[in-house]
Amino acid sequence: MTKVVADISVSLDGFVTGPDPGPDNGLGTGGEGLHRWVFEGDAIDRAVLQETTDATGAVVMGRALFDIVDGPHGWNDEVGYGAGLNAVPPVLVVTSNPPDSVRLGDRFSFVVDGVRSAVAKATALADERDVVIMGGGAVIRGAIEAGVVDELRLHLSPVLLGSGTPLFDGASPRQLRQIHVRASGHATHLTYRVD
Repeated sequence: MTKVVADISVSLDGFVTGPDPGPDNGLGTGGEGLHRWVFEGDAIDRAVLQETTDATGAVVMGRALFDIVDGPHGWNDEVGYGAGLNAVPPVLVVTSNPPDSVRLGDRFSFVVDGVRSAVAKATALADERDVVIMGGGAVIRGAIEAGVVDELRLHLSPVLLGSGTPLFDGASPRQLRQIHVRASGHATHLTYRVD
């Protein structure tokens, strides 16, 4: 059965990017430290990345994140979903304004009727594998608020960004159930059940 997983790296002070993120500045100023576990990780980090990538049947992301991964410094032949594993699951982009052209081709679909619809469409494509909502922060918050997330996976990176894109700004209070923790030298990988 398909599980919907919101999966994102976050700083100790709660940001998923540094200040001023965008197509030419991906994770924002200082934000590269958020993904150090992905690119410089140890055996634990590699196992987390491999397990998540292998279990993914479809991906959901927001338009701001799409603009980064489809931008000139984004995904390419060596680095894509799953970083160096470069998996190619279908990706659904939540947006009110689909782009006129896409650098990375036809693996992206654009959903204009909200995150709930994007998750439903991704579930149909996932072939009973996981649907991973990979960001950004607003899409993950929206999916949790819409009640379509089964698990929240945070990769808590040992960086303080001071400002940037907050993950839970404006989120409704709720209780989560911690179900798994793995620590490495570059991140603490936390999994919560969203009830």
